[in-house]
Amino acid sequence: MRVRGFTGVGLRVQGGCQGIHSGGSGPASAPPPGPHDPKRCAATWLSIAWPGNPRVRGLFTSRAGGVSMGAYAAQGRPDQAGSPAIGGMNLGTHVGDDALAVVVNRERLRVALSGAQPVFLQQVHGVDLADLDALTTQKEPVADAAMTTRPGVAATVLVADCLPVLFAAPGGRGVAAVHAGWRGLASGVLEVTLHALCVRSGCTPDQVQAVLGPAIGPQAFEVGDEVRAAFVHAQPRTASAFRPGLPDKWWADIWQLARIRLQLAGMAPDLIAGGGLCTYGNPQRFYSYRRQRVTGRQAACVWLDTD
Repeated sequence: MRVRGFTGVGLRVQGGCQGIHSGGSGPASAPPPGPHDPKRCAATWLSIAWPGNPRVRGLFTSRAGGVSMGAYAAQGRPDQAGSPAIGGMNLGTHVGDDALAVVVNRERLRVALSGAQPVFLQQVHGVDLADLDALTTQKEPVADAAMTTRPGVAATVLVADCLPVLFAAPGGRGVAAVHAGWRGLASGVLEVTLHALCVRSGCTPDQVQAVLGPAIGPQAFEVGDEVRAAFVHAQPRTASAFRPGLPDKWWADIWQLARIRLQLAGMAPDLIAGGGLCTYGNPQRFYSYRRQRVTGRQAACVWLDTD
């Protein structure tokens, strides 16, 4: 099933699954025990097809499918007025959610990854890249991007309005995940990651595939003059990603900003897919920090299959 808003020649983002599934490629698995009723949880995620790259797997989670409640719960069904909240799939340990609920949610994510191990980061809105092949500790690396060439290791970032970007080198030679808020995007986190992936995988930027995940959309992402200047002064082409709003304010298109910067870095336009799913405007589906402040985090994961 194609998901509206995700476009791009050569890449297809497919609809999520109901229940706790192994990413849509295997039988359903029983959910692990949790502090809340698992019958009120329905896991949903967006799985990614990578044409010509069968070893690569990727997904974006939504806010549904876990056991978190309160501000971190998934909302009731939009087609059923007054329907109760169901367990939320918050994966962030730093947002005030019940720690046990996050443990259960992260275990459900591992099931969705078909056995791959997600590696989480301590994200700081910077440009540092964690090399997961060289990781020697279980402590979460301080970085906003992660890269690996090892099968069964899922490069993972957490978001709730910021842009997640997943990369895949040709032939399944490596993958990377990036957390790109406007600061990291303007500072070059995409370019740093793309370059490192190409060096490690022995390819050129125009051979790399990328998918832009759910993020705050251009109808909701209001920024000041300083944000626009941070992009436009360095790369004038990015001016097209901003439209004027109130005095000294602009509406920014974070997907367009990413596309422009990736193309300037040498990527082929038809190998950049995604964009269009707004976290702010879809409260039933996604967490949004700008909309709610106290809220959860969804994940973006990419990994190489062990088969």
